[in-house]
Amino acid sequence: NPSIDRANNKLMSSSSSLGACVLFYDKSAVPLSLLVASRATYLRLGKGHVKVVARAGVAEPYVQVMQRQGQRVIGSHKVLQFVARLTDAEAARAALRFAPMYGANALEAAHVDYFMELAAANLTAVDKTLDEAVASINEHLAVRTYLVGDGLTIADIAVWTALQRNKRWAGFQKRSDDFVHVLRWNEFLSNTPEFAQASEQLERERKAAELARQAASGKKRVFKDSGGSFDIDLPDAEKGKVVTRFPPEPSGYLHIGHAKAALLNDTIARAYDGKLLLRFDDTNPSKEKVEFVDNIMADLDTLGIKPDAVSHTSDWFDTILKYGTQMIETGKAYIDNTPVELMREQRMEGIESPMRSNSIEENMRLWKEMQKGSPEGLVCVMRAKIDMQSKNKTLRDPVLYRCNVDNPHHRTGTKYKVYPTYDFACPIVDSVEGVTHTLRTVEYRDRDPQFYWMCDALGIRKPHIWDYSRLNLKYTLMSKRKLQWFVDQGLVQGWHDPRFPTVQGLHRRGLTTKALREFVRVLGASKNTNLMDWDKLWVFNKKMIDPVAHRYYAVSNESIVPLQLTDVQGVSTFEHQLHPKDKSLGKRTVYRSPTVYLEQDDAALIKQGEEVTLMAWGNAIIEHIERSTDGKVKALKGRTNPKGSFKSTKMKLHWVPKLEASEAKENDEAAAAECTKLTVVELDHLITVPSIDTGVDFKSVLRKDTWFETECVGEPAMAAIKVGQIIQMTRRGFAICDKIDADGRITLFMIPDGHTSKAMSTIKTKVPVSGSK
Repeated sequence: NPSIDRANNKLMSSSSSLGACVLFYDKSAVPLSLLVASRATYLRLGKGHVKVVARAGVAEPYVQVMQRQGQRVIGSHKVLQFVARLTDAEAARAALRFAPMYGANALEAAHVDYFMELAAANLTAVDKTLDEAVASINEHLAVRTYLVGDGLTIADIAVWTALQRNKRWAGFQKRSDDFVHVLRWNEFLSNTPEFAQASEQLERERKAAELARQAASGKKRVFKDSGGSFDIDLPDAEKGKVVTRFPPEPSGYLHIGHAKAALLNDTIARAYDGKLLLRFDDTNPSKEKVEFVDNIMADLDTLGIKPDAVSHTSDWFDTILKYGTQMIETGKAYIDNTPVELMREQRMEGIESPMRSNSIEENMRLWKEMQKGSPEGLVCVMRAKIDMQSKNKTLRDPVLYRCNVDNPHHRTGTKYKVYPTYDFACPIVDSVEGVTHTLRTVEYRDRDPQFYWMCDALGIRKPHIWDYSRLNLKYTLMSKRKLQWFVDQGLVQGWHDPRFPTVQGLHRRGLTTKALREFVRVLGASKNTNLMDWDKLWVFNKKMIDPVAHRYYAVSNESIVPLQLTDVQGVSTFEHQLHPKDKSLGKRTVYRSPTVYLEQDDAALIKQGEEVTLMAWGNAIIEHIERSTDGKVKALKGRTNPKGSFKSTKMKLHWVPKLEASEAKENDEAAAAECTKLTVVELDHLITVPSIDTGVDFKSVLRKDTWFETECVGEPAMAAIKVGQIIQMTRRGFAICDKIDADGRITLFMIPDGHTSKAMSTIKTKVPVSGSK
């Protein structure tokens, strides 16, 4: 429409401040590119510049400028340009420094326009036009982080969103060898705040629209997550009324299996605009500690889970006691003093206890003895009277209450002498707390009839049960009892040990929360149980850390090889990017010296007369190789070749300078510099088998050596590393800083990357190949 175009252009060319603007779009057709742009504006300028409003019946997205009599800019393409120009103008007016969203000059602006036209025309195709366009973008990005200039522009936004919308884009993402640069760019942008937050908002609105559509049609609500298998047909689920619960027992820290359960319950609650309850199942004072309660809360915070309410089963002890009494009074439970082993045998054989036929009066008497903790009561338990002949053995008179007078409860002390079992407490508390949907792993499936029997016997509301698969990982123990054994034996540093599958252990080893959440999202809510490799999780993690991890050089102190460069005089410095593909992460100071240190593994492959590349510095020609009697390289001598090209060399080597005061007497800064002392730790699995067969004692398959340390020397810039920071030691791998000693020594834990091959490097690992991942 020519008149609309003239109005758009007039408003967009304004040089004065336009004040607050409102972006309107149809809630059934969310414009992802404009959500990204609005988030970018917010992150640069703060609140108040572009407000986003979703409405029904908006034909095309438009921006309304409030200070210009409500004038509008109409159409996604024009609105994107307008938001960029508005952001750049307001930033310049406020003297804010960041890369302009429409380019830093006229030439860059022209390039932005080119990519926006490419996105609108070529990237919407599904034929060879798309292939050619993606190939050209891939080539363009070979030496660039962004499409235009040194920062984010609307060219990146337009191209990225066009690719996400194209149904063929998923196929391109599987061809990592053909499109390495565009896929790296795509992954980098996807993890920046502007794009990640906009994508999350789009997904929320998509789910809300789906739920509204289903509600209008009268169909059951089905929450579908496009990235995983969250296809859950929740019975009687109503928006705003779904209540789920995560009920950890405070007998240990949360592990990755608990994380899946917590994230699943949280995801479903949020999908239905419902509530998530956190309930500590504290019914066994023999195992529970305040320490575990505190750390479970900390772990949930790490996972980004914020429950709507927090409770304890112990809050309901009096209520559960009354229900226990009710069970006896109605003849649905009895008190049994059968010894534990004999009771177990009788349940397996379907043999009734002689106490099963006791009168209600006798059962009440013994129940009171149990509550007093008397000698007679201490040998008794309360059992449900269901069906000792049932093929489902969970229905063969399960135990409802036990005595415990030896261990004070961490919240109630010695007030109670009897404690309910999980089987009895769970259906009661789920019912009274308003839980609508009880999510449990599939191994509880046989107990579902028992759960509902308890509700029917007590006459209480029955929540719906929905089950999902338990998370099982190779070479991993998930039992808290077994993990506690490692802690008690002093075989690990504690529940936060980096070899443990706990949230804290994995976080300490370098697993990011975002990678864990993505892993669980992709796993979804499948009911199929299988044994998984760790590789997939670590691959997700690498995608998260690769775009932001600072790069450094470090060399092993074991058999270190000096390379003397005869033409280098004294120590000098230069600046080098902390990340080769992202200038915004800053630079580090690199020191050149007459002698540098190389890895023995690298030196062993160098031939006399060969030209090699010293990474970030330049080429050098190796003129002499000195070997020890065992054939190992003892020292190298050579000279630099400033005119040499890195493209012509086979070996690209990391290195660290040899820094001594005598070599830097004319350079105070260099004289004060020191290389960084490092302890690099590699870790292996605690057990030697992928899974432990039934009946096998886990102590028989313990791995003897699981902790491997290598003393290394790092370049001086590594002294700036902070505890918890993830970095990459070039050609060695990603690592996380665990601690820094008083003398400046840094301990680094190597982070698995999900790949068994080390083709990127000749540097050997100390972890045996058989169980290294």
